[in-house]
Amino acid sequence: MERVYATVAASFIFFHVIRTIYRRLLRFGISDIPGPSSPSFVYGNLLQIFQEQAGTYDFAWQEEFGGVFRVRGPFGDDRLMISDPETLHYMFHTSGYDIIKQPERKELSRLLTGRGLIWAEGDVHKRQRKVMNPAFGPAEAKAFFPVFLEYANQLVVRWQDIIAESSEGGAVFNIPNWLGRATMDAIGVAAFSYRFGMLSDGGNELAKAYNNILQETHGRASPGRILFQNAAHLIPLRVIEWITDHGKAKPITRAREVTAMANRVADDLLAQQSEAVLQGRRSRDIMSLVGKSNLSEDKKSRIDKDELYSQLRTVMLAGYETTSNSLSWTLYELAKHPDLQTRLRSEILHTQGRVRARGDEFFSLADFDDMPLTTAVIKESLRMHPVAHQMYRQTSKDDIFPLSKPIRMLSGKLVHEIFVPKGTRLIAAVAAYNRNKAVWGADADVFNPERWIQSPDGGRASGAAPVGTYGNLMTFGGGVRACIGWRLAVAEMQAFVVELVGSFKFSLTEEAKNIRRDVALVMIPTVEGQIDKGMQLPLRVTLALEE
Repeated sequence: MERVYATVAASFIFFHVIRTIYRRLLRFGISDIPGPSSPSFVYGNLLQIFQEQAGTYDFAWQEEFGGVFRVRGPFGDDRLMISDPETLHYMFHTSGYDIIKQPERKELSRLLTGRGLIWAEGDVHKRQRKVMNPAFGPAEAKAFFPVFLEYANQLVVRWQDIIAESSEGGAVFNIPNWLGRATMDAIGVAAFSYRFGMLSDGGNELAKAYNNILQETHGRASPGRILFQNAAHLIPLRVIEWITDHGKAKPITRAREVTAMANRVADDLLAQQSEAVLQGRRSRDIMSLVGKSNLSEDKKSRIDKDELYSQLRTVMLAGYETTSNSLSWTLYELAKHPDLQTRLRSEILHTQGRVRARGDEFFSLADFDDMPLTTAVIKESLRMHPVAHQMYRQTSKDDIFPLSKPIRMLSGKLVHEIFVPKGTRLIAAVAAYNRNKAVWGADADVFNPERWIQSPDGGRASGAAPVGTYGNLMTFGGGVRACIGWRLAVAEMQAFVVELVGSFKFSLTEEAKNIRRDVALVMIPTVEGQIDKGMQLPLRVTLALEE
């Protein structure tokens, strides 16, 4: 069977190469759009995009070619990289369901999260999203905020204990490792009323399985794996599905093991939930809210058991991995900017005094309305370090894309919109948009939270098309497929920032001066020359009272 699939795949690739050469000679489709030269016919620009630090070439090419340009894929395949706000608005808002996810990349998401929101398209996505929405509104972010504070405080206590035992008055912590454990505990309770125990006793079997899963399955890829992932559309989808379900490669088998384990836990959770209902006990976690919403729908509009399990895995992965990484980058920037860190701590402690003066022990989400610097630091960190630094789409029909600025084509023609043929592969350059100088100003490459204090929209160019859900950043995506949990993610970041920065001072270690923005499906911090050690951001942590 594998030999048959290999023969079929080779035939499809050969046909594609001949077709690509023919189309390019005729300047068909997007081949007339300027872009960087390709160092390799086999790899195109892929190794530059996926083996260098996240965004390195995105930023450079945006500077040279503007917000829409052509890059080469494998075997001369043309694709578009996009950071133009007008074009992104069209892709994610106006045509959110016509600009689809790349089918073979959907298989990557199915491997880890199943047939849930990340995987679904069109009417299936609308149906799933409608059932899921009631669990992710502003009221739910407010309700779950105390859970996030609880686990942020548990992390504070753990670090205080370790520092107290140190003879040096501080300790070096691998920040993403600790934050991953704390946020996993928090999402377990918020999402499923389930205690993973990562901070208390190292975690149960499922927690350990999910820990570092993206690094292990999508860590710095070899040229061969990059080629396969980006040429997979040349292979019949059934072959890709077979590889996903039966392939023996270590990343694939690792992901399947985690999926099977997550489904077993889901069975237990559903049984516990049913028992609680019978006994008249009600939980207010995400899974319970989704279950209640699902039952209120017409039978044809409900999500089935497999889809429910997929949502569980989606919330698990997104709820801890992306948030812990975003928090890690925030603490990294604060360690690089000690004066800013001191100002931020002052605002946090001042607000903490107001909270206690009114008779409360803990912050509420409403308190952040009067914490402009805290909000600005979080927004600026999300702008500079979007964990999902690229998003991948393709056209489902011939289309016309608008531009905020005209493009001078290779043929010399000046165009104000571009024709994009059906099946064109698109890279939404999230990190590049978030640093697009035409949108954010000349200092777009500089970490500057003041931009959000001086202007509620971060100083975005007037008239720039609206794109993202939070601060018009692309960090959480935008439009009909924007991250459903963005409010919870921001609330969780707020909780951890006030607890950690209010309690500790963070400073760079020598290793932290050599941090890379590595690609492992999402953007993760690693130490230069130590990729074998996985995700790392070693910061020195001391008690804030000892400043």
